Amino acid sequence: MSSSPFFLITILAAALAVVAGRTVVPPPQPKSARAFFVFGDSLVDNGNNNYLVTTARADSPPYGIDYPTHHPTGRFSNGLNLPDIISEQLGMEPTLPYLSPELTGHKLLVGANFASAGIGILNDTGFQFANIIRISHQLELFQCYQNRLKAVIGAGKAQQLVNGGLVLIVLGGNDFVNNYFLVPYSARRLQYPIPEFCQYLCAEEPERAAELFNTGLDDMVQGLNQQLGSDVFISVKAYMKLHKDFNANPQTYGFVSTKVACCGQGPYNGIGICNPASNLCQNRNSYVFWDPYHPTERANRYIVQQMLNGSEKYMHPMNLNTIMARASTN
Repeated sequence: MSSSPFFLITILAAALAVVAGRTVVPPPQPKSARAFFVFGDSLVDNGNNNYLVTTARADSPPYGIDYPTHHPTGRFSNGLNLPDIISEQLGMEPTLPYLSPELTGHKLLVGANFASAGIGILNDTGFQFANIIRISHQLELFQCYQNRLKAVIGAGKAQQLVNGGLVLIVLGGNDFVNNYFLVPYSARRLQYPIPEFCQYLCAEEPERAAELFNTGLDDMVQGLNQQLGSDVFISVKAYMKLHKDFNANPQTYGFVSTKVACCGQGPYNGIGICNPASNLCQNRNSYVFWDPYHPTERANRYIVQQMLNGSEKYMHPMNLNTIMARASTN
């Protein structure tokens, strides 16, 4: 991976954090030409797990029921997920999963999605899902991507494209949901109280954990910006803040339910993942949650709107459009 910084959006636990870097060597690129790189878990996986032997997958109906093709794609959503909507709003072509055989030739210039459902910051997170692409391996695949890109456009142009890229990283939620809070006496829970575990990673209990984690994230971002002497890193709290807004005033956002998932089984449709035998709501736009863990496309659109244009309530120290505009003038 090259040493020059790139734009980086990070979603950690129940918060969004943006880390943005200025391109200092190549000239500014138009938005449509900016490559997009995605790392993380099921909030942003767009199909990599389809190619893996794993139980963490979304390749059967009714996943994808509202996707343009109306077929499951591996996205844990009824339709588009966060990186899809970011690409759409910035006028960029959607990225392909890195494991997709279609990601060849000049399609590499668009970027790539390395995300894999079930992963966390910790290597012991997601063990129950068997074969998933852990974050360290995603970064290794990113290096492989750069080598493939060099073969297509040459080393110089490849470095320029990567340096000017937009990067989305989604991590942390599974470290709580599928590790710390997985069972009442999980190994990590016995090892760490919540404050120390949050520090180690950067509900009443899950919400408290998110608050602690996000506070630590803000402090980390501020420290990194101070080291670099400019606002390169941005923390985005839109995911958690909007969830609270949705719960407080669901009708304001056009939602009917914030406590029941659209697709699932058991109380509140909150048991297991969505499958062909699950209960399925008729109007997905009325629900915040598609399944027990993942937002609907409509909820994702509100999140991306705040990522791009949100105030300091949702973004710190600025939103993504502002940081990108600043970078384009330097």
